[in-house]
Amino acid sequence: MGRPVFRSRPTKLARQLRNHATDVERKLWYHLRASQLNGFKFRRQIPIAGYVADFLCSSVRLVIELDGGQHDLQAGEDEVRTRRIEAEGYRVIRFWNNDVNDSLDAVLARIAEALAESSEAHPQPLPHAGGE
Repeated sequence: MGRPVFRSRPTKLARQLRNHATDVERKLWYHLRASQLNGFKFRRQIPIAGYVADFLCSSVRLVIELDGGQHDLQAGEDEVRTRRIEAEGYRVIRFWNNDVNDSLDAVLARIAEALAESSEAHPQPLPHAGGE
């Protein structure tokens, strides 16, 4: 996925990807959804920089990408994708599908660590003056 996967209708593509999630995406989503991981809210299949990111925690600008076997053959394209997403101000972390399947606890621990690091770098903003 080195080139943007869409130029128009990103919402439609993201919806299609959500409706046809892989088993690995569903497995990780089960642990990320509903703010289950340290209270951080995640969304899945979100358009960013002309790509659809697998998972996004927008409050700390953290993107999680899952890579299957085909990504071995497209490492250069994935690097371009990562650089473009990072150029938009996001941090990207990647996991192999087999890591999610075989070492889910370690993957979740690494995500929690990245969330903590990112929340330190992006503290919650103060409320608006005069606002509640």
